[in-house]
Amino acid sequence: MINIEYPWFFALTILPLMVYWIVPRASSDKQLALKTPFFTQIKSQLPTVGSSNFKRANYFKYLLAAIWALLIVSGTGLQWMGKPINLPQSGRDLMMAIDLSGSMAIEDMKKADGKAESRFDLVMRVANEFLDTRKGDRVGLVLFGTKAYLQTPLSFDIPTVKKMLNDASIALPGPQTAIGDAIGLSVKKLKQYPSDSKALILLTDGENNAGTLQPLQAAEIAKQNGIKVYTIGLGGGQMVMKTAFGQRLVNTSEDLDTDALQQIATMTGGKFFRAQNSSDLQKVYEAIDKMEPVESDKKVVRPVTYIYPWTMGLALLLSFLLSAIWLQRRRAS
Repeated sequence: MINIEYPWFFALTILPLMVYWIVPRASSDKQLALKTPFFTQIKSQLPTVGSSNFKRANYFKYLLAAIWALLIVSGTGLQWMGKPINLPQSGRDLMMAIDLSGSMAIEDMKKADGKAESRFDLVMRVANEFLDTRKGDRVGLVLFGTKAYLQTPLSFDIPTVKKMLNDASIALPGPQTAIGDAIGLSVKKLKQYPSDSKALILLTDGENNAGTLQPLQAAEIAKQNGIKVYTIGLGGGQMVMKTAFGQRLVNTSEDLDTDALQQIATMTGGKFFRAQNSSDLQKVYEAIDKMEPVESDKKVVRPVTYIYPWTMGLALLLSFLLSAIWLQRRRAS
């Protein structure tokens, strides 16, 4: 289907004709005529009908007319509308706030095969799997450490959200943990949207030790804006480390503030989860995925392809051709 955004632009087609008709022609007063004794010789050099010079003069007119027509078509905003596509929308807005503090490098998480991996690697892998299942959800991404910052605003473009997630690295926003600021920034972005189903998935492996906003204060703001906060406490709990006195069992989750995470979830109507291995985290995301979505009308979109790059390009090529012919004629003369 062809659509024209600015049909009134076609009115400019007659502009060259209007100039031809309106601009006054040279006066025919014989007193102003140039008298020359060699008029016969000049007349013999003028293009006559059927001559090659006459044909070249017509080529100029045809090329100019074609260039002008192409410019007019470009200005009208001519576009090709593709077939309608139904875009399913669940009305659910999800913001993911992921901890990137230095402790995320600890390798105390277990894969399905029993091998150890870092908390960061586990989160990246499982979070990508979670994003792959988003159908019609709008997802955003906040990364936090000493500071919290928006990595990706809420978007239906899940591949881009995944790319931005995979560009993250440990301690990029600082080595500490600003849980309160992460919640506050997420709420600030979520409340801009009118959806009735808003949720924040907060994943951390530590306690709040940075930032300006306290976690419970931020949770109160989330509650006032109707935003549920699902908190995930990450950490294997124990890890065997080699020391000068032999192997030693170390508690790697002693800094995890589970009480605060539980209070945040309870205040906002969310839920607290404890993830100590790969399967735990996968189950957490599956549980969060069962949140009741709010169905809304399907959004119909049509892919649009603009024609003006082709018409403008063709006009440019014809302009080059016109210039080449003009230069050739000038050299010949």
